[in-house]
Amino acid sequence: MTTHPPVPNDVGVAEAIVPFKVELPQEAVDDLKRRLATARWPDRETVDDWSQGVPLARAQALLARWRDGYDWRIFEARINTFPQFRTRIDGLGIHFLHVRSANPDALPILLTHGWPGSVVEFLNMIGPLVDPVAHGGKASDAFHVVVPSLPGHGFSDRPTEVGWDRFRTASAWGELMRRLGYERWVAQGGDWGSTITHVLAQQRPAGLVAAHVNWQLVVPVEPPADMTPEESAVYSDIQRHAESRGKLAGYFRKQATRPQTIAYALVDSPLAQANWIYEKLHDWTDHEEDFDALPLDEMLDNISLYWFTKTAGSAARFYWENSRSVQPFSLNAGRIELPMAATVFPKETIKPPRAWAEALWSKLFYWNVAEKGGHFPAWEQPLIFTNELRTAFRPARKF
Repeated sequence: MTTHPPVPNDVGVAEAIVPFKVELPQEAVDDLKRRLATARWPDRETVDDWSQGVPLARAQALLARWRDGYDWRIFEARINTFPQFRTRIDGLGIHFLHVRSANPDALPILLTHGWPGSVVEFLNMIGPLVDPVAHGGKASDAFHVVVPSLPGHGFSDRPTEVGWDRFRTASAWGELMRRLGYERWVAQGGDWGSTITHVLAQQRPAGLVAAHVNWQLVVPVEPPADMTPEESAVYSDIQRHAESRGKLAGYFRKQATRPQTIAYALVDSPLAQANWIYEKLHDWTDHEEDFDALPLDEMLDNISLYWFTKTAGSAARFYWENSRSVQPFSLNAGRIELPMAATVFPKETIKPPRAWAEALWSKLFYWNVAEKGGHFPAWEQPLIFTNELRTAFRPARKF
C-alpha cells in the first residue's frame, strides 16, 4: 500500500506536505498525572440523573481511569500506524491523516469531524474503507481516505486571527484535496463536519463530485403550515436541542459568545476538560439505559487529544466564528446543486424527513435511516457507517 500522498510536481515550499508523527514529551504526560492526582471535586449533584450535568460518581470513575489505568502511549502508537501529514493552507498549518488504498481505482473521500470529536471518530473505519475485501466488502468499494483536523483542533494550528469559520475551512479543504492531486473526490461530515460539507457542496471546489452528511441542515426557516406528525416531532427535537434558551444548549451559547472565558477552565483543569467533553459523548450517543455507547479508553483518547494540544479554547472559538460570520450558523444551510446523500441515525439530535432535503437538494441520490447510532455514528457504529458510505457512494463512482 502506498503511504505517501501524491504531490503535484509544481508544489513549492509554501505548499509542502510534510510527514507528521505524534511524539508527546513525557513531561506533558507527567504533568497530566500530577493534575489528576490533585483534582478538587465539587459537591454531589442533588438529583439522581444527568439533568444537572455529569454525575459526580461518573466523573470520579472517568478520572480514576484516566489517572490510574489509561495509557496515552497506546493511542500514540495506534494513530502513528496511519500516515499523517501537515501542510500550510491560507497561513495555517493543517494536520491530516491520508491513507491510500492498494486499489488504484479507489474513490478519494474527505472525512470531516466536529466538536467535541476529532480524527479519533474515524480511526475504526479507516481500515474497512481502504481495504474493503479484508473487511467483508467488495474491492470496487475501496476509498482513499483523507481525515483533516479542523483548524484549532488536534494537531492543526490554533488560529491567531479571526475569520476561520466554516466557509474558510471548506475552502482550505478544497485546496487540500487539490494539493494531494485528487481530480475526482467525495466529501462526508457530521456535526461541524456536516456544516463544512454543506458549504463544500455549495462552493463546489474542483474535483468534488458528491457529498454525504449524517446531520442534515435542511430544516425550513419557517415551520410548514400543515406539519405532518413526523415534522412536528422534528420540531420538538429542535426545541430541545437547539433553542438558545434550551437546557441542553448552554455549551453552545457559552462557546459561541465567550470562548476565551471557558478556555481558562478547560485548558488549566483536566477535570473540567474531561467532563465538558464526556457529557456530550454520553448525551448525544445511542446508548442503553445509563451505559456509555463508546469505549471508555477511546473517549479518553479524544479527551487527551484536546488536553495535550491545549485546543479547548480554539475549538470553542469555532462556535464564535460561525455565530458572528456574515451567515451565522443555521439549521438550514440553503440550496445545494451538487449530488447529495444522507443517512439519518435514530438517536441523532435532529432527524429531518426526506421531503425537507428534497426541497433544498436538487440532486438527492441517496437517503437512508439506519438502525442504530447517534450523533457520532462513525465512532459508535463503524461497521454500519462504513456500509452506509459504501452504499451511498456507489452511484457517485460513475458521476
